[in-house]
This record gives sequence, C-alpha cells and structure tokens, in this order.
Amino acid sequence: MEQEFSVPQGRFRLTRQPHRKNELLQAWDAADDYLLHHLAEQEALAGKNIAILNDSFGALAVALSEFRPTAISDSWLSQQATRENLAANAVAADRVLLLDSLSLPSAPIDRLLIKVPKTLALLEYQLHRLRPLLQPDCRIVAAGMVKTLPANAWKLLERLVGPTVPSLARKKARLIFAGFDPNIRLPPNPYPTYYRLTAEQPPICNHANVFSRESLDIGARFLLQHLPESALYRDFIDLGCGNGVIGLRLAELNPDANIVFVDESFMAIASATENFRSRFGDSAQAKFVVGDCLTGFAPASADCIVCNPPFHQQHAIGDHIAWRMFQQAHAVLRPGGELRVIGNRHLNYHITLKKLFGRCRQLAANAKFAIFSCEKA
Repeated sequence: MEQEFSVPQGRFRLTRQPHRKNELLQAWDAADDYLLHHLAEQEALAGKNIAILNDSFGALAVALSEFRPTAISDSWLSQQATRENLAANAVAADRVLLLDSLSLPSAPIDRLLIKVPKTLALLEYQLHRLRPLLQPDCRIVAAGMVKTLPANAWKLLERLVGPTVPSLARKKARLIFAGFDPNIRLPPNPYPTYYRLTAEQPPICNHANVFSRESLDIGARFLLQHLPESALYRDFIDLGCGNGVIGLRLAELNPDANIVFVDESFMAIASATENFRSRFGDSAQAKFVVGDCLTGFAPASADCIVCNPPFHQQHAIGDHIAWRMFQQAHAVLRPGGELRVIGNRHLNYHITLKKLFGRCRQLAANAKFAIFSCEKA
C-alpha cells in the first residue's frame, strides 16, 4: 500500500517490500526524515558524488535522485523496493545506481549517508571498504532511531573514519556527524570470518551480514541432526539459507540431489556459494538465488524445502516473513513433497502449518526449538 512521504526534497509515494495487504508500517522512518531535512538545510549536494548505505526501502535514494546517488545495500528486497518507488514517482531507474554490499562505487565519495544497520559488523565491513574512496573533505552523516541505534556506532565511526558529533534527538531519531581523519591507519578488514564445523571439513565462510557468523547457531545445530535423507527427493531448496550449512548437509545426505540455496541477502548467498564450492567443487549440483523467498519459482518444482524462518525484517519483528515462506513453499512443492521447518517453540508455527498443509507432525523438540515436517497433499 502506497503512503506519502513529505520532505523538503518533495512529496513521494513509497511502499515497502514484500507487499502486504493493509500494510501498517511505513517505507521510511523518522531517521530518514531527519537526515533529509538536515541535507536540505545544511548541505550543498549539487555536483557531489553521494553514496547511501543501507537505505531501507529507497526513501533516501528516491528523495535524492536528482543528485544521481549510489545506493549500496545487502538486501535484495531493499533494492527491489527502491526500483519500484523510483518508478512510482516517475523517476528514471538510472538516476540511482544500485550496488550490492560486496561491490564498490567507481568514483570517489564526497558525501557518505548511512542508515546504521542492525548488524554493526556490516557497517564495519562497509567502512573498511569505502574509506579509501572518501575524499579529504568528505562529510559523513549516519542516521538511526534512538531505540535501535547501537552505542558502539559512535566508536566504530571514530575508529575507522574520524571524530564524531551526535545531534540532538528529534522524533526519537538521531544523526551522527563524522569528520574524515586522513591520519587513521585502517586495521585489516576482519570480514569475512571463518569457523570449522569439524576438523576434517573446510572452514565455513561468513560475510559480515550473515547471521551467527562467529559460530554455528544452536537452532541450525539442532536442525542438522534432523534433516531428510530420501531417494524419493531429487530437488531440494534451502530457503533462507544464510551461510548454507543446511544445504551443505543436504548435499552430503542426498548426493544425487539438486540443491537450491535462496536468501535475500547478497552476503548470505556469497557465503553459501563459497562454502559449497569449497566443500564439493564441481562434483555436486547447486544453484544460488538472491531474491524474495520463492517468488519466481515454478509451481510444483521441488520435492523438499528446508527452512529456518527469520522473525524480523531489519528492525521490524513479526511472523509475516515466515508466513510468506510457508505459503510459497506450499505452492512450489510437488504433491507429496515436504516442508521441514524449525522454529522457537513459543512461535507455535505448527498452528499455521496445519492450517496450510493439513498434514503436519512434530519430528523433534528440545527446550527451545521444535522441528516440523509438513506434507503437501
């Protein structure tokens, strides 16, 4: 549902991704509004090379499109929302250059505008990568909501960029202004990180925005003990794959199967790709897809989908992403196909899954998690 965003740069119709009926959440927040008001009042942007980091749904990129900014994001959904919002406001797509989180602008940066991400490791990686492109007189402005702005964001900017000054809070949002200090010597970029599942296997690659990048999370560890092994299944999907450890194990258990790794994070897919090639080389079949869950997948094209759904999108918490995954999995599975799901016990996924699939049974549970097997009739 389109909503109107009114700032000094104009009035813009914006929507979030993925689309939901009766959407109550806005495609922008007060931090976007604060940053755009500051730019209009304090900054001359004409002729400047502008880079935008982690724009949630394109509010910043659309409002600043006359300056042809570069928008860098790890989220496929964020980029898709930006494309749609540019079109909805009759702005040519080439007014904003969209780059994934592993790519770099080709030109030096005069203004760096940052929406502070939920994962500070992502910002740390971005600052390491972009600092060599910052012009000596570059101005850096970071924005975030007070309740979700990590205290260490100031320290990170000071350590990697230069001295910082916070703004007063306005509508529960805050800005951080950072000056460029040319005398700072960057330490080595700590990302990606690596850990081993076993001593015999290659280390697992984890780019900066991958969940649980320092070690295997307890939910994935439990799920690894309860994965399907069946000669009847040929086409598997690791949905919301992260670094791909679930799909790797599926490939080991089902060596003749085709595995598709799906995630909306560019860094997740890059990690899963490296991990699969490191483990199997070209000896196993796999496909890697950055996208919106199973959008675009052919109906009745998979035998088994394994999923550990997220219960948040950026800073918004809810089960809408999980419900979307379940609905799309039902459509993409062949008759007799299986969706295998793990979730925190308090989320009660089995209630939703029984309504959708009919056939749903609990395979395993511990004090925190439950694993369900759902069969498509």
